[in-house]
Amino acid sequence: MEEQDVVIVGAGIAGLATAVALKRVGVRALVLEKSEGLRATGAALTLQPNAWLALDALGVAHELTTIYAPLTGGNITSLDTGASQKVNFPKSDKHGIRAVHRKALLEALAKELPEDTIRYSSKLKSVVNQAEEGSSYAVIHMENGASIKAKALVGCDGVHSVVARWLGLTTPVHSGRWAVRGLAIFPEGHGLNHEVQNFFTIGKRAGLVPLNDKEFYWFLTIKFSSKGEEMPHDPELIMRQVLENFAKELPKSYLNIIQHSDLSTLTWAPLMFRFPWDIIFGKVSKGNITVAGDAMHPMTPELGQGGCSALEDAVVLGKHIGDLIIRHKKLVAGDQMAEALERYVKERRWRAAGLITSSYLTGWVQQDGSGWLMRFLRDKVYGRFYSKIFNFINYDCGKLPTIDSSLNCELENDPRKIN
Repeated sequence: MEEQDVVIVGAGIAGLATAVALKRVGVRALVLEKSEGLRATGAALTLQPNAWLALDALGVAHELTTIYAPLTGGNITSLDTGASQKVNFPKSDKHGIRAVHRKALLEALAKELPEDTIRYSSKLKSVVNQAEEGSSYAVIHMENGASIKAKALVGCDGVHSVVARWLGLTTPVHSGRWAVRGLAIFPEGHGLNHEVQNFFTIGKRAGLVPLNDKEFYWFLTIKFSSKGEEMPHDPELIMRQVLENFAKELPKSYLNIIQHSDLSTLTWAPLMFRFPWDIIFGKVSKGNITVAGDAMHPMTPELGQGGCSALEDAVVLGKHIGDLIIRHKKLVAGDQMAEALERYVKERRWRAAGLITSSYLTGWVQQDGSGWLMRFLRDKVYGRFYSKIFNFINYDCGKLPTIDSSLNCELENDPRKIN
């Protein structure tokens, strides 16, 4: 049986960021990824100040800030009344708010890791806890018949996480909304301001986010009455549905941009979330096994915090494992590791629950209901509190501890076979 110090399931944002955080505290993790290469599903994402603080802690922010400029602000427009409210993004933040290609973020994280850190085409079958010589270990069984023993297992395997299911967390629920996302490309330049445009009406929310002077990330979320699985998966048919049906009442400026889409970047997916009380009261860690990112806290995208909070998770987890190493002069398993993971969960559970709740309620105010109260909240109240919402999500997850160089040398751990 192969033995590893820490095994991470999933090479998405949470998994790679966690591997980088552990590397910074002297732990070399193994990342198991079921795909054949880096998953680049999802054209782009907006990274807000809390994400940049996490990337600073991971030592990765500079790889992206040299490529992507801060967004200067935005507009929120009601399609029902035509009223538009200007939103100014805080200028005091070091990095501001920037939209980045998802692939660029994954590659920047992967670049920080040793070449053999990520093991592709590795699909998890099951997980068990195993006691040995007074300590507990996680044993990971793979679909190819291989087994791996680890001092800790971190499930970063997304919304439909095998590890979360093993922990007993409830299955994420459908919000009743679906999203189309894509990249619009202008080889000669789009000539527009570096600002976000948001549009909303009953049952719909749309947005345009510039990545640079030649590319726009766009999205359209819809309350879908029928089963979204019936939507065609062919990108050309998805685009036709968007232009002819879903987005027909949106401004021409929006339609003109999405018509320049690279069809290979289009995705159509349900918006899922986990009930916040499941994170507050549920088992988010058990022994030396826990979860991070969407495996812990899938949320709807209204606040753009899915990827941002995954980066926070990575730093906080790395911080608690680093503190464990400092206290014991080595990476230990058993009760000490379990306690470190419990401290990580304690720090993250209320933050994650708050983000899930705020994201869902934001979508509810923007898209649900046609009564006078909902119209009032949507048209008169929401825009004024948009900046306050950003103040809530603006959060510093802290720094990683500094590990003595002599400990770093001792912690170098290559995979080895055990009987």
